[in-house]
Amino acid sequence: MAGRGRPPKPTVLKVLEGNPGKRPLNQNEPKPEKKAPNCPSWLLPDAKKEWRRLSKELEAMGLLTRIDMAAFAGYCQAYARWKEAEEFISKHGSILKTASGYIQQIPQVSIAQQNLKQMRNFCSELGLTPSARSRLNITNAGGVIEGDAMASLLEEIPNAEDFMVMAEDD
Repeated sequence: MAGRGRPPKPTVLKVLEGNPGKRPLNQNEPKPEKKAPNCPSWLLPDAKKEWRRLSKELEAMGLLTRIDMAAFAGYCQAYARWKEAEEFISKHGSILKTASGYIQQIPQVSIAQQNLKQMRNFCSELGLTPSARSRLNITNAGGVIEGDAMASLLEEIPNAEDFMVMAEDD
């Protein structure tokens, strides 16, 4: 039987967002190794390009693991099919005139819409939209939040931690 209500947000995303609800975090949630899966060979060529474009960045943020292969492949495949439908629409237009004289929408319009809807769902799950990213607080490899000028300056000073401790004591 399916669960009720909104699906729970993964703990890693709650931590990255700073746990805005201040609810207890699930300490028993599985923590798979943060390593991107290999690109499936059966993906469409444009899906493989999208995989290569995003997988390293998602892996670096800790949002893509080996067990996320199906979800990420679904996003990439939906992207490729959406792109194919949009290219067809751009080339041939979105309507046609039938033999009986009626104006009709070509099937690629609904194909593009369905795949865009699937992409949007996957994007939300994988943190691929500006809205989803705005809720994340990810530090870069140096441990400094991008755009934090003071932290960047302090990082360059030897023994900066000592100065920070002294400042907290005042």
